[in-house]
Amino acid sequence: MRLNFIFVFIFTQIIVNAQDFIVTGKVFSQGQPLSSASVFVKGNNSGVTTNVEGQFSIHISNIVNPQLVISYLGHKSQIKKISSKTTNLGIIELELDNKLEEVVVSGTLKPISKLDSPVPVEVYGKTFFKANPTASVFEALENVNGIRPQLNCSICSTGEIRINGQEGSYTMVMIDGLPIISGLSTVYGFSGIPQSLIERIEIVKGPAATLFGSEAVAGVINLITELPENSAKLAVESFVSGWGEVNTDLAYKYSLSKKTSALLGVNYFNYSNPIDKNEDGFTDLTLQNRISIFNKFSSANKFSIATRFVYEDRWGGQMNWLPIHRGGDTVYGESIYTSRFELFGNYQLNKNLTFQFSFNDHNQNSAYGNTLYNAVQTVGFGQMIWNKKKSNNDLLFGLAYRYTLYDDNTTATFNDLSSRNQVSTTHLPGIFIQNQTQFDANNTLLLGFRYDRNSIHGNIFTPRINYKINNKDKSSTLRLSIGSGYRVTQLFTEQHATLTGAREVVLLDDLNPERSWNANLNFVQNFFLKKGAIIDFDLSLFTSYFSNKIIPDYDTDPNKIIYDNLDGRSISNGLSLNTNLLAQGGLRVNLGATYIDSFVEENGIKTMPYLTERFQGVWKVEKKWIANDLILDFTGTITGALKLPTLSNLDPRPSYSDPFNILNIQLTKIWNAVESYVGIKNILNFTPPRNSIARSFDPFNQLVVFDSNGNALPTSDNPYALTFDPTYVYTSNQGIRIFFGLRWKYN
Repeated sequence: MRLNFIFVFIFTQIIVNAQDFIVTGKVFSQGQPLSSASVFVKGNNSGVTTNVEGQFSIHISNIVNPQLVISYLGHKSQIKKISSKTTNLGIIELELDNKLEEVVVSGTLKPISKLDSPVPVEVYGKTFFKANPTASVFEALENVNGIRPQLNCSICSTGEIRINGQEGSYTMVMIDGLPIISGLSTVYGFSGIPQSLIERIEIVKGPAATLFGSEAVAGVINLITELPENSAKLAVESFVSGWGEVNTDLAYKYSLSKKTSALLGVNYFNYSNPIDKNEDGFTDLTLQNRISIFNKFSSANKFSIATRFVYEDRWGGQMNWLPIHRGGDTVYGESIYTSRFELFGNYQLNKNLTFQFSFNDHNQNSAYGNTLYNAVQTVGFGQMIWNKKKSNNDLLFGLAYRYTLYDDNTTATFNDLSSRNQVSTTHLPGIFIQNQTQFDANNTLLLGFRYDRNSIHGNIFTPRINYKINNKDKSSTLRLSIGSGYRVTQLFTEQHATLTGAREVVLLDDLNPERSWNANLNFVQNFFLKKGAIIDFDLSLFTSYFSNKIIPDYDTDPNKIIYDNLDGRSISNGLSLNTNLLAQGGLRVNLGATYIDSFVEENGIKTMPYLTERFQGVWKVEKKWIANDLILDFTGTITGALKLPTLSNLDPRPSYSDPFNILNIQLTKIWNAVESYVGIKNILNFTPPRNSIARSFDPFNQLVVFDSNGNALPTSDNPYALTFDPTYVYTSNQGIRIFFGLRWKYN
């Protein structure tokens, strides 16, 4: 009897609390009514939008303890508890919510609001890259303005990431703020980073060597991996392409204790379908079999530690190449076995003191035709960072040490006098300090200085200065960045052309470190429109001045690649513009364009660097149909003409590429926990000229006639006096293809 009474009481309360009633109100912002603002019941699909006067009227029916969610694009949402006694909410004032209030770490080595950072930082999240799914970070970056993945070999698909036209060796790529990709790993290491592990990518264009040291001359690309606590319990994604590429990602979250969570990620990529559509006898796309295993542990904001192992077997070459031909001179192929181990993390010792560390071991066993290249590189890195904020000053002090061991089977580690192999080891201790001063709400100054002691090249100093000024509501921001950088070249690890083709590598002298001065002026303007749209403009002017720059000389002798420090100057000036539109109705548009004026001047003669575009453009258009759970993405890039290395004046291949467009389209359907997508890449079916590989039918130059100096002679079978040359490349031979994929998450 007592239980029946309790049941009746609870049921009565539910009936009382679940009455039908109507709630009205007005939604305003800055004293003005908001038209088309969303008003819906939390946990329910029912909702309405406001009229031109900001008014709404919503019917509440059979909902216990209802709550209204009021939202509008570019504004902070509000939640209102209501009951049958609440019939009119009156005026609801929504506050502006600047969508750029993201926390970034790449510009200052500590968490800071993107708006407050005196260093301009671009942030790209998972959603941005979902519009054009790829198997690796290398390919994913092609849709970022000012960033261009440059293919350096049409046979083995080695590549580099260029920022504002600068060679990839000037770009520092980090994982979770730690230097992981450098030296030997820049050749094939990018393709081994699965996109699925990346939570966001932070990009700093311009001088960053003061905080990050060597290689951060053109800028920094910081890959921020997912935190276990923010990940789904289980996530699977897989896609296939019409060319036979298969990419699968698996992520699993588990717990070691109440305070320690972990994320296991496995990526597998396979392409084993030789295709030769340009009919030159060589594979159009490098065949690859790659597995990457990632594990990250995180504990109560005290420490984070991650490991990654990558193994890859790739080859490209003549269509009839088999593993038995590896390293031989009968059938040409480029075969590379790569194994790589990484360990990186950080430990928060106390409120002000943090220790960061990384270790990586990279082993490359490769054969380029009958040229064998075996190399090992081990890099250990550690730094202690002390951060103290007092009054208007934010002081950061750091001690760093980097150890690099490098060994290969080339002249780079061979002592001619003793005829013995000599392993190269470099010790690089450093100290850096920066202070950020907040003069007032609108003015911020950052000063930084770094000193490194290179065990081979001695003392190196790199200063920086950053200044930011913004208006009261931070809708307009101006940033100025000036800094110095340096870089020690690693010729055989960075210059793939030294290992392929018939050219002889010539070093005129000992190569000295390159030095640079960089400046960047960045202006950001945000507009909040009455129609419920946000537009922002991001304009940058940049310049870089290099001394001692190392530039490969392909022109003096067609049979040689000559390396020496530039006796002159190299200057790169440019302008970059990004525009983003976020509108009601699920429309998002991203447009970007970069103009680059780059030249090398020596002995009063100016020349344009190889593979540096004058113009680059990117775009991304996204349209969501929320009611139907559909998303349509249209992405594309345009690249201007590139100067290409030809063998001689007789070479029939054009010395400049044609401008080209790569367009992609994708349709995504969301089915609760499952997303399916289908699309087409390279809709225009653009591919480089069919004769990009010179004398592809004679890769070992067995039919070439040479004079006593090693120069190719013109003959009836070789009227242009060419030799085998696969270095004439600027983009992939892969044409149009369809792709299909699935994503599934379980929480």
